[in-house]
Parts: sequence; C-alpha cells; structure tokens
Amino acid sequence: MTPDAKARVLEQVRAYHRGREQRAFVPGETPILPSGAVLDEEDRAALVEAALDMRIAAGPSARRFEREFARHFGLRKAHMVNSGSSANLLALTALTSPRLGDRRLRPGDEVITVAGGFPSTVNPIVQNGLVPVFVDLELGTYNATADHVAAALSGRTRAIMMAHTLGNPFQAEEIARIAAEHDLFFVEDNCDAVGSTYRGRPAGTFGDLSTVSFYPAHHITSGEGGCVLTANLELARIVESLRDWGRDCWCEPGTDNTCLKRFDYQMGSLPKGYDHKYIFSHVGYNLKATDLQGALALSQLRKLPEFGAARRRNWQALRAALDGLPGLLLPEPTPGSDPSWFGFLITVLPGAPFTCADLVAFLEARRIGTRRLFGGNLVRHPAYEGVPYRVSGELANSDIVTEHTFWIGVYPGITPEMTDYMAASVTEFVTRHR
Repeated sequence: MTPDAKARVLEQVRAYHRGREQRAFVPGETPILPSGAVLDEEDRAALVEAALDMRIAAGPSARRFEREFARHFGLRKAHMVNSGSSANLLALTALTSPRLGDRRLRPGDEVITVAGGFPSTVNPIVQNGLVPVFVDLELGTYNATADHVAAALSGRTRAIMMAHTLGNPFQAEEIARIAAEHDLFFVEDNCDAVGSTYRGRPAGTFGDLSTVSFYPAHHITSGEGGCVLTANLELARIVESLRDWGRDCWCEPGTDNTCLKRFDYQMGSLPKGYDHKYIFSHVGYNLKATDLQGALALSQLRKLPEFGAARRRNWQALRAALDGLPGLLLPEPTPGSDPSWFGFLITVLPGAPFTCADLVAFLEARRIGTRRLFGGNLVRHPAYEGVPYRVSGELANSDIVTEHTFWIGVYPGITPEMTDYMAASVTEFVTRHR
C-alpha cells in the first residue's frame, strides 16, 4: 500500500469515528458504566494503521511504547505483556530466578500482601509455591498501612507485594523503607493507580518492580495488555527472559546476533556454540503483547494527563455532593497522596437503616453500574481453601468491605450530568431511609 493510499484509508477511519451516532444522556435509561475505555479517532486510526501494516506480533510500536512508558515513570525498563495479571506473574516470578543467588525467593518463603483486593496480586505468590501473609486494610483509604506490614514480619518474610487500591496510593515510601531495612523485595501492583502520586513521587516507582494493566477498565488501554517496570537492569533482563519463553537470548523478534556471539556460548550441558536463540535459562512463558496493542497504548498514553484530570474532577464532585450523608462512610485519599482515582468507594456503615445490598439494587435499577471492592476478603473465597497462607492480626475491615462496600465510576467517559445523577440518586435513597 502506498503512503497516499494509507493516508486516505486512515482519514476515512477518522471520518467513520466522527460520524458514529452520539446519543444524549437520558437519566435512568442510559447506562452509567463504573469503568470503561475512552477511545477517540486517533486511537482508532492507530489501531487500523498497525493492522494495515500487518504488524501482528510485537514490533516497533510495542518497543516504542515500552521506551516512552518507562520514561514517563523515570524508570529504566518497561516490558509490555498481554495482561496486567501476566505482569504480576512475571514480576513475582522474576524474584525466584537463580540469577539472584541467595536472595532468590524459594518455595515456603513468605510474601506479605493484602487480604482485601483482586486475586491477581495474590495468585502469583501461590503459583510460585510461596506463602501469602494477609494483612488487613484501613476503612476510608482501603489500603494496608506500613504498621500492618511491620506487624506481619517474620523470620520467613522475603517480599512484599501490594496493590494501590482503586487509584489511592498506599504508604509506599514507608513500606519501601521497611523492605530496605529487612532486605525484602518489594513489588508494587500499580494496575489501578497510573498517574497517582505519593509524597510527590509517582506510584509505581517505589518498588523493585511495578506492574500496570491496560485492560479497558484501567487508566489507559490497549484492549488486553499490561507492563512490568523497573529501575534494576538485572531484574529487567530476568523479566524479559521469563516473558519470552525463558530464553537467554535478548534479540528482538526478526533480528539475529545482537550480542555478536550467537554461536560462542556454552551453557548448561549443551555443546559449545549451540545457537543462543534457542538456549533457555528460565522456565518461562510466552506473555508478549502484539504491535496492535502497542500502537493503541501509544495513542492512549498521550491522553493520560487529561484522563487523570477527569478522574479527579469526577471523584471530587461525588465527594462534595455526598459529604455528610448519614449511614455512609466516604473515601479519603491517603495523607500525602494525589490519587488518579479508579472509582468512588462507598461503605454502608453497620447500624445504618439500610443495607449495602439495598443501595446497590436501587442504583442498578437506575442504570448506575456498581462494583464490589473486587474479591473483598480473599481468604473467604473457595479458591484459597487448602492453600497454605498466614493471617497477621485480624481481618475485620476486610470482612466489613466484603459485606458493606461497593464503588461507582469516575472514569473519563462519565460526564458532569452523569455524576450529578449518581450523586442525586444516592442522596435520594439515603433521604428516603432515614
């Protein structure tokens, strides 16, 4: 296809996007999703251009996105993968690599994590034969604190892996200090908090490794997709190997002999000179993303500041409108943080004249989408029956979240009209049930 022909196709794609019918918001009829992707004509054109070039595997767009995303955080390396869950799996599995010597995590080692959250933060711990140590969270911020983490330490603790809850950063600086003092690895699950800061520093820059999701619900999207980031080049090399089948070679797809000694290696019991492209130093996976995902992620990355501003604006509007309503506990940012919010959490207080289920049913009947705080107390799920784990202290607040907490949306696709309608609906329900 000639450049002129491609340009004509892409302009038609943009015109197609502009010509799609935009329906006005009708309260009670138009669904208000709790989360979702916001895609414009440039996103559509970026995706189609990658398809026109038939870049169906990882390629130049994915590599460029990795460079720009790492630069966004001020970190040295970013590796794009096929999902945020895969990013979590790679980040924790990297810490089990024999290349880390005596520091490597081994089966039976303990990893401190939070009971109230999403399972993909916990599952890599279990999948690597490690022992999750569950700590409780605070109501209001919905994060565990540094004190929770310190109280959970034992002689077998080797790592900490925690998620910033719905965009609200946990005490990452203090927890990073605990990790450093006790020679622990620290993994930040930053999937819900891209653009958030803690003490003026981006969330996702405090840990040895951090992870991001690009699922459509998240701050930017590539459809499916995720990323592992680090400032540590040794860890980055391990992540890359594990992502790319476990191979020792670091050549980009379609290239050969980047190291200039492709046939000079002797590793394991292989014969000297065995092709380095087929030497495997880890028991790895194939978790790579495609260039279509990279192209869309690049286009979305340019809009991250405006997306974050919209999330903050929507959250602040809900917080101001619902302030003081009886029977509800409203969310609070962690002191010292500036969250790029993922959602607006509401807890129906025990003793309120209505239940969480009642309020959720009322909102859903009005086409206002709601979500739980993911799995609530994960220890209570059948998936973890028979799984070795330890609980530090009590999980009373995680149980409260399981029974009484939900969230509504603040993502950039929500308009001020929608925010006003959500706030008015919650207010009407509470007023009726005083």
